[in-house]
Amino acid sequence: MKHWLLKSEPNVWSIDQQIKSGSKGADWDGVRNYQAAKNLRNMKKGDLCFFYHSNIGKEIVGIVEVIKTSFIDPTDKSKKFVAVKVRFKNKLKSPVTLENIKKNKDLKDLALIKQSRLSVMPIDTKSWKIILKMGSII
Repeated sequence: MKHWLLKSEPNVWSIDQQIKSGSKGADWDGVRNYQAAKNLRNMKKGDLCFFYHSNIGKEIVGIVEVIKTSFIDPTDKSKKFVAVKVRFKNKLKSPVTLENIKKNKDLKDLALIKQSRLSVMPIDTKSWKIILKMGSII
């Protein structure tokens, strides 16, 4: 199993909307960056993803699980880009802010810091565990 981070602007799609989508989950669509789309294609069923509120908040607020691997994004008229389907798993007890991530020297190589505009990115296992601890999940 791999770990990922998915960014969403909370005024477009928030963790609360994700929760309301229930067990059927929701499409993670609208990604138009080729590197981010490649990351979506590499996701497997059962992979876990941090749910990050970008622009407003700038914090990891929850975890979602990939329940359907990549398929042609129905919002893409060109049919070049893909989406995945994700289902809500957990809300972090304490959201983990970008500011606090930047303060943690063990997370200095995280794509969230190095490629701040990328909307879908892998998270290594060590960083995943550190962030879980920061968010009071473990």
